[in-house]
Amino acid sequence: MPSYSSFPFLCRSSLHHGRPNPISCCNHQQRATFVEGAKMKWVRERGLDHAVEKEKHLRPLLSLKNLIVSEPSKSLPLSTISDMKSRLSLPFRAIKFIRYYPSVFLESPTSSSSDHRPRIGLTPDVLRLHDDEQSLYHSCAGDAADRLLRLLMITPDKKLPLPLIERLRFNLGLPEDYARSLLPDFPDYFQVSPLHPGGDQTLALELVCWSKELAESAMEKSAMAKGGYNKGMPLAFPLQFSKGFDMEKKVKKWVEEWQKLPYISPYEDGMHLAPKSDLGEKWVVGVLHEILHLLVPKKTERDNLLFLGEYMGLRSRFKRVFADHPGIFYVSNKIRTHTVVLREAYKRDLLVKKHPLMGIRYQYIHLMNKGKEMRVDGPSLDGNLDKKAPLKVGEEDNDSDEEDESGEEDDEEEAYGSFDSEDEDETDSNDEDEEGHFESGRGMRQIEQQPVGMNRANRSTLQGRTVGRHPDKMNKASTTFSRRTELRTEHSMGARSPGRQSYPQSGSRRLPDRRRVSGY
Repeated sequence: MPSYSSFPFLCRSSLHHGRPNPISCCNHQQRATFVEGAKMKWVRERGLDHAVEKEKHLRPLLSLKNLIVSEPSKSLPLSTISDMKSRLSLPFRAIKFIRYYPSVFLESPTSSSSDHRPRIGLTPDVLRLHDDEQSLYHSCAGDAADRLLRLLMITPDKKLPLPLIERLRFNLGLPEDYARSLLPDFPDYFQVSPLHPGGDQTLALELVCWSKELAESAMEKSAMAKGGYNKGMPLAFPLQFSKGFDMEKKVKKWVEEWQKLPYISPYEDGMHLAPKSDLGEKWVVGVLHEILHLLVPKKTERDNLLFLGEYMGLRSRFKRVFADHPGIFYVSNKIRTHTVVLREAYKRDLLVKKHPLMGIRYQYIHLMNKGKEMRVDGPSLDGNLDKKAPLKVGEEDNDSDEEDESGEEDDEEEAYGSFDSEDEDETDSNDEDEEGHFESGRGMRQIEQQPVGMNRANRSTLQGRTVGRHPDKMNKASTTFSRRTELRTEHSMGARSPGRQSYPQSGSRRLPDRRRVSGY
């Protein structure tokens, strides 16, 4: 671990509000931000969508893994995991989630004869990967502390509520127990204090001392590495647009002029800049750009940034930046949420510079995908193939409680027009079957729609299965089925001879053709 005693620190008492004085370029001519009446069209970037989508279920899987590892026996009863489903953010039933990843979780019977519910453990591959992950957290503690310190230096009052840090913990690359394992090792960086002294009991992480060496943004470091850059000079943000993106000429001209404005570091105080000025907007873009650079995956949920923006007093300006600068930030609507991705950090779906912790997470993803191959190509834990078999009559699809992304919208309104809307929580609709009447109705419809040429044995089998499941419902269906069979027979016989068809009962309605009969 590098030594931090050599860092040149400036104590908070020597700073104006804990931040250096604004640079001289703040008096630059102010102009109305963006092009009036212009609209940036959102275009899907499939590579970045895949970067988001491949991490689906990773966080709940790691949460469950950490919970199991924390037990002395390295296992937990299934009932305990089911009771903690909400806390673990499992997308569906615990047993289904566990069996969905057989290369990660193991089921073993309990020793008690009275308890038939299994205990859940972890495979040897996951246990080895967990040990590597913990070693990496220890060796990268200094890097994690630096990123957390930089985030505090960006905030106006140099403190953040602990619940907000918890929302960002996974993306900041902090261990679950960072409050005990990380913070005490850096007393010259952080201290825990009340968010509002004399107010509520919410605790916050507060900056102790400002670091000059760490107060350099990723944009400034890149420019200094190329040479010829001085503080306050114009810096142009890297722009990448999705294939098929078309920009209006007036917008393109505005972007070119906007890129030539002086770059104000996110570690400088830009709150005094007019909110609706081009220079003020460039500072806000720089703040968001630096925050995403501090995150190990270079992306996070949009709501996390909006909560952070609300605390910093920049929520509405963050929302505007997402929509006005699609060449810098991409908003993906995969996995039933909106995820903001820093475009320049990715090439297709892969990170350009991968943090070691992301390497560990990709190994977890590899194990998860390996489990999918096991479900398709081999037997599952209960000895049955996990391929999805056709539904029997009257059966419900038990996978309907899994996330369904087919309804995701591709249009611009879905990506940018609903920033204040709350995403619906995923619910498990099949924990208990409370819609038995729906199953019977579905079975009746399938019997009625069988082809006319189906043999009697198959019809009897289908009818018997359905009657076995719903005897009360099938009495009427059986009578209707028999009557329909007689009508079909008489209709086919009548078609062989000319003349008017006769029916055994007077007053029966005529059925004009076979399509009408089969769809009756």
